[in-house]
Amino acid sequence: MTNRPALCRRAMLVLGVTLLASSLPAAAQQRLKAVASFSIVGDMVREVGGERIELTTIVGADQDAHTYQPTPGDAKAVAAAKVLFVNGIGFEGWIDRLARAAPFKGTRIVLTEGVAGPLSMPAEKGKSHGHGKPGHTHAAADPHTWQDIANGRIYVRNIVKGLSAADPANAAYYQQRGADYDRRLGELDRWVREQIATVPADKRKVITGHDAFQYFARAYGVEFRAPIGISTDKEPSAQQVAGLIRQIKTEGIKAIFMENMSNPKLVEQIARDAGGAVGPALYVDALSKPGGPADTYEKMFQHNVPALVAGMKKN
Repeated sequence: MTNRPALCRRAMLVLGVTLLASSLPAAAQQRLKAVASFSIVGDMVREVGGERIELTTIVGADQDAHTYQPTPGDAKAVAAAKVLFVNGIGFEGWIDRLARAAPFKGTRIVLTEGVAGPLSMPAEKGKSHGHGKPGHTHAAADPHTWQDIANGRIYVRNIVKGLSAADPANAAYYQQRGADYDRRLGELDRWVREQIATVPADKRKVITGHDAFQYFARAYGVEFRAPIGISTDKEPSAQQVAGLIRQIKTEGIKAIFMENMSNPKLVEQIARDAGGAVGPALYVDALSKPGGPADTYEKMFQHNVPALVAGMKKN
């Protein structure tokens, strides 16, 4: 005689095991080990990778990737990673050295791949942004391409492609999250344009600590000037600072800002000597710490744009 209660228990057990196995990709499956070079890239990778990746970000919130010195812990994380996400265009001048030392044996994904013609900026003699030889004057490529949200959307496509290739079993998951993220960035880009349009064109002038806004300027029609070039690893000459102060006075520029990861003393001096005041800190090369005003790529624009608009309207 068939023992129906026993069969029922066995059926329930099989069903339970099946349900548990189906949940493994989201919960217990070994996650893809990924490394991001700095906080903005890290946030974007996390948005696409979600719970399917184990992410380490080398240069964290409120830290300056221009002057960062990698640690043994960074080398350990890179050595264990299957995929490494970097901005490229020389932004992380230390990344090749770190990858060799680790050593890194996975796939490197350069997020600026496909970005149209990087903008350039003359570099001071003997200085460069990860390119060229000391003692030679040349044009340095500007790596701050993420300041144009259209380029940020290219980053997202590269992240989706990189994660999908490294982890094909979860490709559909990454593609769906990437599509959702891309849609939000498209809406954010339209919002930025609407906000900037509220400022008369002749008032769209801003002073910042270092020149990281070329792509924002080109995309959204704002003129930026700075005492320091594209990298924060050098100081401007007294003559350059004096010239900028004269320009601020002559043109009546009131929109003066510093960046979160930069030394505020220079910008404060310029504002004081020019008879102006420094506005809220802008987030440019690094996000704020979790819970801060700009702890994601999206929030960075949501914080920076209103501050810029308020400052420019005072010009």
